[in-house]
Amino acid sequence: MAVITPRPAATLILCRDRPGGPAPSTDDPGGIEVLLVQRTHQAVFMPGVFVFPGGAVDPGDDAHDLHLHVSGLAAAEANGLLEVEGGGLGYLTAAVRECFEEAGILLGRDLRRTQPRANGCAYLSHESHALAAQCQALREQMLAGAVTMPELCKRLSICLPLDQIAYLSRWITPPGPPRRFDTRFFVAKAPVDQRASHDGHETIDHLWIGPGDAIERNQRGDLSLGLPTRASLEALAGFATTDELMNHLHRARSGVRTDLGPQRSRSRPATGRQGQQIIDPSHPAYAEVEKLDPGRQGIAQCEILPGCMTMMSPTIGRITAPNPGIMTGPGTNSYIIGRGRDRAVIDPGPAIDAHLEAILAAVGSQGGQLRWILVTHTHRDHSPGAARLKAATGATVLGMEAPADDYQDPSFTPDATLAHGERIDGDDFSLKAIHTPGHASNHICYLHEQDGVLFSGDHIMQGSTVVVNPPDGDMAAYMASLRDLKRENALYIAPGHGFLMDQPNRVIDRLIAHRQKREDKVITALTSAAGIDEQTLVAKVYDDVPSAVHPLAQRSMLAHLYKLESEARVIRGADGWRLLKPW
Repeated sequence: MAVITPRPAATLILCRDRPGGPAPSTDDPGGIEVLLVQRTHQAVFMPGVFVFPGGAVDPGDDAHDLHLHVSGLAAAEANGLLEVEGGGLGYLTAAVRECFEEAGILLGRDLRRTQPRANGCAYLSHESHALAAQCQALREQMLAGAVTMPELCKRLSICLPLDQIAYLSRWITPPGPPRRFDTRFFVAKAPVDQRASHDGHETIDHLWIGPGDAIERNQRGDLSLGLPTRASLEALAGFATTDELMNHLHRARSGVRTDLGPQRSRSRPATGRQGQQIIDPSHPAYAEVEKLDPGRQGIAQCEILPGCMTMMSPTIGRITAPNPGIMTGPGTNSYIIGRGRDRAVIDPGPAIDAHLEAILAAVGSQGGQLRWILVTHTHRDHSPGAARLKAATGATVLGMEAPADDYQDPSFTPDATLAHGERIDGDDFSLKAIHTPGHASNHICYLHEQDGVLFSGDHIMQGSTVVVNPPDGDMAAYMASLRDLKRENALYIAPGHGFLMDQPNRVIDRLIAHRQKREDKVITALTSAAGIDEQTLVAKVYDDVPSAVHPLAQRSMLAHLYKLESEARVIRGADGWRLLKPW
């Protein structure tokens, strides 16, 4: 599968002082607010998510005729600020353009005014209804492609004061999503007299909110945020005023690196395909980078590279299969256990030649011999490689037989099944089998008892919840298995897809809370009607995700309904699902 090259992009975080000063919030001592816009549910990239205004850098964003309308920052300075060989100004002007198109706010200095207005703002003002209407008309023409940014500057008699914009951070979309971006995040003080408005096409809602308040709502599940957005909010949460924030960030212009604001001590350098970058605690690789590179040398990878061995510990290595996708993320993880003669593989993954060859090479290094092939479950991205590894090595295959449904790997034939709590002991490791039905009836997690690492297969995934698909998937069993895993007191979770995760019990608590919230929405929807069919119900229960995802979401919702039915709380009749009694 071809690797998608990330497209240059820019995002602008608009900040303003909170009306009335700092809020009496438990989590947000700061007194600033930021502007978030909600992407349409039909968007290919991050549908329905609240983000900062931004988008791809267009060729015209770095055109010479636009350079004539910028001030405060030369091209060479912009290149140096962003550490690029060329095109630095294009990132900044793209941020300004995208903010105007998506949020209706234009960072343009009014050239017709020789002095700032009484409120101290030199930006274009919407105090005049005529000027506000002109700006809106030009915005619509820009969205239609009828007006360019240089033409906009001429008509409004403005320049773009790029020295008023501060550079915050860089984020690169990992492999897997249908679109990837190499995005620079910028921060600017919002114009006083301009009102935000979503465009109704790419953005369908907007709000001003304190960074801490947004994080709290995200934790409750009330506000959907992408990881870069969440990380940026955490970096901004500690500032009392926009002036304090901007002064802090602008110090980067004099050589003081401040990429992630007041929480810089929590940021870490890491290495990706595009070189070294700074990652925040909300980055998916953060826990892994923190564990593998405690000295902050930037040597740990923040992107998963298929076919490359990553050592999680002296006795745990990971090789990811080249099968990225919506359901598999960056690909299926295969784990190689042991550094002595005895070696084990957890989840051999798909039967892809290059992947299996990489596993065999890793196993055979330094005189190792593959003795056990362990499978967490028999979905087709996890177990098909087992037969070929066994044929090549004679290793014992351990797992549970595949249930009879179309999602399973019918070729999987285990030599034995480990009982719940049973162990296998190698020269320098022991693995404990933990039966965890729910996502799949034959699902097993494995605990590396020396390192405290739980290999969770698809029972716990990074960055998303798993699909629980009846009849083999069982929501009641899934929830019970999650609670059982908390008793293992693991130190890390090594998932079937994605990076190592720390604080396992906290991860599990969030999954349980998320599933309970979905169940509560099912009950709320059924309370409002005498009987509801599943198609109507899924639109109510999953009203916060794109409709394109509803067929898949409907399977997990059905698992919730079967759980509630087993508890005598709902019943399915001729007119659909209904509550048996009020709850």
